[in-house]
Amino acid sequence: MAPLSHPSIQDGWFREISSQWPGQAMTLKVTKILHVEKSLYQDVLVFQSETFGNVLVLDGVIQCTERDEFSYQEMIAHLPLASHPNPKKVLVIGGGDGGVVREVLKHDSVEEVVLCDIDEAVVRVSKQYLPHMSSLLTSPKVTVFIGDGFKFLAENESTYDVIITDSSDPVGPAESLFQKPYFQLLHDALTPGGNISTQGECLWLHLPLITELRNMTRSLFPVSEYAYTTIPTYPSGQIGFMVCSKAEGRDLRTPVRTVQGTRYYNAAIHTSSFTLPEFGRALLDEGKDLLPKFGRAALAASQSKPSKKILLLGSGFVARPCAEYVVRDPANHLTIACRTLENAKALGEGLTNVSAISLDVNNTAALEAQVAAHDLVISLIPYTYHVAVIKAAIKSKVNVVTTSYVSPAIKELDAQVKEAGIIVMNEIGLDPGIDHLYAIKTIDEVHEKGGKIKEFLSYCGGLPAPECAGNPLGYKFSWSSRGVLLALLNSASYLADGKRLDISGQELMGYAKPYFISPAFAFVAYPNRDSVPFKEFYNIPEAETVVRGTLRYQGFPEFIKALVDLGWLDAKEKDWLKEGLTWAEVMQKTIGANDASESTLVAQVKTICKFPSDAEANRIISGLRWIGLFSTGKATPRSGNLLDTLCAQLETLMKYEQGERDLVMLQHKFVVEWKDGKEDILTSTLEAYGSPNGHSAMALTVGVPCGIASQLVLDGVLKTPGIIQPYSKEICDPIRAILESEGLGMVEKVL
Repeated sequence: MAPLSHPSIQDGWFREISSQWPGQAMTLKVTKILHVEKSLYQDVLVFQSETFGNVLVLDGVIQCTERDEFSYQEMIAHLPLASHPNPKKVLVIGGGDGGVVREVLKHDSVEEVVLCDIDEAVVRVSKQYLPHMSSLLTSPKVTVFIGDGFKFLAENESTYDVIITDSSDPVGPAESLFQKPYFQLLHDALTPGGNISTQGECLWLHLPLITELRNMTRSLFPVSEYAYTTIPTYPSGQIGFMVCSKAEGRDLRTPVRTVQGTRYYNAAIHTSSFTLPEFGRALLDEGKDLLPKFGRAALAASQSKPSKKILLLGSGFVARPCAEYVVRDPANHLTIACRTLENAKALGEGLTNVSAISLDVNNTAALEAQVAAHDLVISLIPYTYHVAVIKAAIKSKVNVVTTSYVSPAIKELDAQVKEAGIIVMNEIGLDPGIDHLYAIKTIDEVHEKGGKIKEFLSYCGGLPAPECAGNPLGYKFSWSSRGVLLALLNSASYLADGKRLDISGQELMGYAKPYFISPAFAFVAYPNRDSVPFKEFYNIPEAETVVRGTLRYQGFPEFIKALVDLGWLDAKEKDWLKEGLTWAEVMQKTIGANDASESTLVAQVKTICKFPSDAEANRIISGLRWIGLFSTGKATPRSGNLLDTLCAQLETLMKYEQGERDLVMLQHKFVVEWKDGKEDILTSTLEAYGSPNGHSAMALTVGVPCGIASQLVLDGVLKTPGIIQPYSKEICDPIRAILESEGLGMVEKVL
C-alpha cells in the first residue's frame, strides 16, 4: 500500500494557503498523515503534527488540533450558554468533531443536545482520531442528525434555548451561513429569550465582514455583540463570534453561572472577550478605519496619476499573473473579457479594481465598443484574432500588448498603427519575450567591448518538473494538446556554420540532438520555426550559427517521430473513424495491419518505424500500449480525424495532477570572439519551477513580462508608435530591470 499523501503537505510541512487570508499561511510540521478522504461535501485530512497533536483539516483549512481546540470550543459554547438564565434544549449546527457538544454538556441545566452536521465523514473521522472531542456524542442527552442545517432549522421553529453554529469560513456553500436568511432561521428556531452564537471570523482579516454581520444581526435581534478568543492555529491567531439574543436588554457580557472544568474560559475572560482592540471597536461602533495604510493602499492614497482602463482579452492559464501585476497599480481598472462570463469572473476572483464581461471577439461591433472604452488592450487570445483586435485599436487609437510573434498580417498594419499614433507591443512573454531581453543585453555588451558573436544558440522548454515527468513521453500538457502536437510538424530553418538549413515538419524530430545544460537533466533540442531572420533582428551579421529551438526530455522526439510515422498526427478527416471502433481497430486501419490483434499491430509498428534497437522498440511500443492504442476498449473519435482523437486520449493521460509542478528551462549560449582573438562561451539561463498550490512556471514567465510591458506602456515609458518587438536596448532595458526585481531574471555565466 502506497503511503498517504496530500497536496497541502509538501516536504513534511502542512501549509494552510487560502484566498481568505492572502499573503499569509499557517504551517505545521507533519510527523504522519493519518487519514485522507474525499467525502460527499469536502476534502478531509487528518495528520499528526510535531507540536499540536492530531489535526483535522477540511478543504485545506485547519478546523481543530488537540493542543488548542479548547479555546475555540469553550468560548463559542459558554458565551451564549453562561449568559442564558436556564438553557435546556441546545442545537449545534456543524461541529461534527463533537467539541462544542462536549462543552455544552458542562451546563447542568441542559437536558437535550442535537448535533446537526451535513457531513457524516467529519463525525466518523473525529471519533477515530479526536476521541477526546467526540466521546460525548454517545451521551443519552445527545442526538446526532446528519443533514442540512437550513432544513432542520426550518422544521424546528421556537424549539431551542441556545443555538450554536460552528461553521467553516464564508466561501462556497458555507457562505450562506453568514447571510440574513440563515440568521432569520436561527431567530425563528429559538424559544423566547433564546441566545445564539456563530463563528464570526477574525478582526485582523475580516473587519468589513464582521461589521456587516453585526449590522445585519442587529436588524433581527434586540441584542447583538462581537466577542473573540485567541487560538494559535487559526489565521492570525484570533477568531470571533457573533453572540445574539432574542431577549430585550439581555447582558451577554456577564455570565449568570459558573462553568466548571474549563481550560480557557472563565468568568473574567467571558466579560473581557467583548472588549475589542481600538481598531476593531472604532470601525464597528463609529465606522472609523484606524488601520495603517501600506503597500497598494498607501500608493492609492499618495499618487495623483490619472486612472487607466485596461481590457484583458482571454482567460487562459497565463492571464492570471498578468492580471495580478496590472492591478498592483491602484490607478488601473481592469476589465477581463472572455466569451464565457463565468471564466472571466473566475480569472478576476479576489483581485481589486476588476470587472468581468462576456465578449465574442468575432462580433466586430462589440469588440470595437469595448476597445474604445479602454486605454490599453492586452490580447491573450489565440494569435489568429490579434489582427481584428489591432484593427479595432487603430480605429479608437488605443494601445495594444500581446505575447505572440508578429505575423505577416500584423506587420502589414504597421503604417496604420503609426498613423494612429499607438504602440502595439508584441512578443513579450517567455519565448518570445524573456529570451529577447537577455539576447539583446548580451549582444549589445559584447559589441560595445568590440567583440563578435560567432554563434548564438537559444533553447527553451516548458516541461513537467523531473519528479512529475514519469510518463513515456516525459511531457504534460499545460496548454492545447493539439497546438503542442501540430507545432511538432512545423518546418524549421536555421544557420549552421554560415549555411542555411531548412527542415520539413515530417523530418523535424529526426534532427533532435542531446543538449547539455546541467548534469541534472537529460535534454534533447531541436530547431523551432525560422531562426534565420534573428541574425538581422538581433543585429549579429557576424554570426555563423543562429538557432532558436525547443527543449524536451530524452526520448520524446523518437516517440513523436513514431507517432508521425504511424499516421497519428494526421489532421485529415477519415470517413471510417466512427464511434464503436476499439482502439486496436483504429490502430489497425491507421497502420494498415492485417488484423487488430496486439501481436499483429506490434509487428506492423516495427515494420513502419524501423527502430534502431530492440530496447528502443520495446520502450516506444510500451508507450503506445500505455496510451491505449492496442486496447480493446472503445475509442472516442474527436472531429473525425486521428490527431484530435489522439489529443483527446492524451489530455486525460498527460494532464498536470493536483500537487504537481512544471519547469521552464531557457538558455542562451553565445560563442564570442574578442578583439584580441580570445574566445569565450557565455550563457544566460532561466530555470524556474511552478508552485504546486500556485502559479505554474509557464504562467509566471509569460504573464508577468506581459504585465510589466503593459504598465510601461500605460506610464508612457514605452511610447514609440508602430508594431513593436523587444529587439532594442531602449525597449528591453526597462522591462528587464523590473523583471529582475520580480525574481524572473536569467543567470549569466562565462563557461
